[in-house]
Amino acid sequence: MSTSSSQPVSPLRQRVTKASYPVVAKLHAMPKLTLPAITLALALLGVFTPVAIAVPALIVLALLLAWLGFLSWPVVTNGQRAVRVFTVLVIVLFAVSRIAGG
Repeated sequence: MSTSSSQPVSPLRQRVTKASYPVVAKLHAMPKLTLPAITLALALLGVFTPVAIAVPALIVLALLLAWLGFLSWPVVTNGQRAVRVFTVLVIVLFAVSRIAGG
């Protein structure tokens, strides 16, 4: 198995991709707006709810986006990779600021 750039695929990537397949298949079978709706709901919870709800929502959102970023990493450009990393970092920093701010 190799990526589109003919580089070998790591065992970790193979395991994560294989384990993720059933979830990705279910997401793909759902209406197109399901994933954006989940993302929006988690973001809104992270911004507008008390810290006890906001921080777990932001952590789940960051993990979701990191997981999707990991799965798409081999097929996206460097600019798209940077956006994915930046997005996850902003969410994590916002979660930390929510904790610090009480």
